[in-house]
Amino acid sequence: MAVTTRRDLELTRRTLAGWLTVRLGGGAVDVRELVLPKAGYSNETAFFDAVWRGPDGVEREHAFVLRIEPTGHQLFVEPDAFFQARMMRALARHSTVPVPRVWFTEKDASLLGAPFYVMDRVAGRIPSDVPSWHQRGWTVELSRQDRGRLYDQGLTQLAALHRIDWREGFTFLAPAGSPSGSALEAYLVRLGQWYDWCAESCRHDTEVIDAAWEHVRRHRPKDASTSVVWGDARVGNMIFAEDLSVAALLDWETATVGPPGIDLGWWLMFEEFLCEGQGLTRLDGVPDRDATVARYEELSGRRVPHVGYYEILAGLVLALINSRLADLLVASGKVGEDVATEYVTRVTGMLGRRLG
Repeated sequence: MAVTTRRDLELTRRTLAGWLTVRLGGGAVDVRELVLPKAGYSNETAFFDAVWRGPDGVEREHAFVLRIEPTGHQLFVEPDAFFQARMMRALARHSTVPVPRVWFTEKDASLLGAPFYVMDRVAGRIPSDVPSWHQRGWTVELSRQDRGRLYDQGLTQLAALHRIDWREGFTFLAPAGSPSGSALEAYLVRLGQWYDWCAESCRHDTEVIDAAWEHVRRHRPKDASTSVVWGDARVGNMIFAEDLSVAALLDWETATVGPPGIDLGWWLMFEEFLCEGQGLTRLDGVPDRDATVARYEELSGRRVPHVGYYEILAGLVLALINSRLADLLVASGKVGEDVATEYVTRVTGMLGRRLG
């Protein structure tokens, strides 16, 4: 199995500097402090600062993020960097949901080995996944009141996302050739394709994963609600400003249209995965599962029926992701088999309890 690309940072810096010089249309661009952060596997990410003199002769300096489409470490069937860029541009144009500004996109894979885009590096802090933000990091140092504010601000933005009319600027999210019927039915069709693609990686607790797949197919609710769905709704994909408001929402590779319950179920399951699923207790000030559902419904002004179904649906998706991720982590030598396996079995344990 292929592993994460080993990138030549100096060659990347020079290539990026030349490419930006043409794109920005001023003097030569100096790319500084190009670094590869510890980031997820859905994209290859780099941070850098750029200094250039604009056409008006004024020197400018700006902090950017480079996102390169993955080639050797795919979590999804068809990674598409341009889809994420398009999604963020649509959100910036048609909503108040905060996202980084996308400056440029590039289809020519010969430059950096794959298509890529460049966006703003938004100032702020992101709650940690590893280690869990319930266990360590800057969130632990917050007061009870401030942790409650952080969490509530995140839910507020999720509710705002779901109020967007997807027919105004987001019709590209509707899958081509989707069957007639509800958006949830179309979502399950695509999930089935991904389920088949991930089959080789699903080696741990496969009977639980298979049972979850049968459950979401057989017990699909009659839910005709349709909104913009983030697909990865969680505080770990949010940048929080100094006042703990949300400065930006990140990672849109699984965005789609469907019932808001898809996002709420994911939010609930991921919080459990980061907390109770590994034997931790929620930080004081962070609402539990039932309080989270109640607060989301209050903020969105709508009830979310069948929350339990959407939690199982989210758990299935997370089990598929973590099964694939386990293979990638072991192949790259980043973790041992035992650690990688725990990422899967923690989710399947959560699923098994819900499936009985």
